[in-house]
Amino acid sequence: MTHAREGHWADVYESKSATEVSWYQATPERSLALVQKAEMCREAPIIDVGGGASTLVDHLLDAGYTDLTVLDLAAAAFEQARARLAARAHCIDWLVADVTRFEPPRRYRLWHDRAVLHFLTDAADRERYVNVLRQALEPGGHVIIAAFGPDGPTRCSGLDIRRYNVDLLKELLGPEFALQSHELENHKTPTGAVQQFLYSCWIRRG
Repeated sequence: MTHAREGHWADVYESKSATEVSWYQATPERSLALVQKAEMCREAPIIDVGGGASTLVDHLLDAGYTDLTVLDLAAAAFEQARARLAARAHCIDWLVADVTRFEPPRRYRLWHDRAVLHFLTDAADRERYVNVLRQALEPGGHVIIAAFGPDGPTRCSGLDIRRYNVDLLKELLGPEFALQSHELENHKTPTGAVQQFLYSCWIRRG
């Protein structure tokens, strides 16, 4: 399954620019606002899971955050991101791995995932995702997950997805993670389609 996912996303980023994929945001306003709402020091370690060629790290660097990691299984996405960031690319720790097989080299204060979890349609992959999250996140750390909401699409990038409501996320994450807030956003894709995302923020109980 990992090799199939890797091949799929390599094809996506080799055939499209970052501005053409459906999840593209020139400015990820909601994610930025939620990171800042966590009120962490600017040196706190942050990991953007499935960040690929996302512009989130550009804006986090602009805001003064200094310890940033991006995890993605598509190396081609990182090539686009590095080209965009130019000299600032060396400020980011780029990790190529499938999140369900990721072995965190350290712990992070904030885990951000926009548009990864909903692609994990297999229950075993979701269980592995949560196990990796537990390994990667400090006690008291913050989790931001943005997945397709109850009225979101049922397929994306040629793949089936799993839509979420808050109860499904609570069941998945378990009592170790306390819900802080949640909100819906209608994301407009580069082609003009509208996708409903559910943003949720959690704290890992200390």
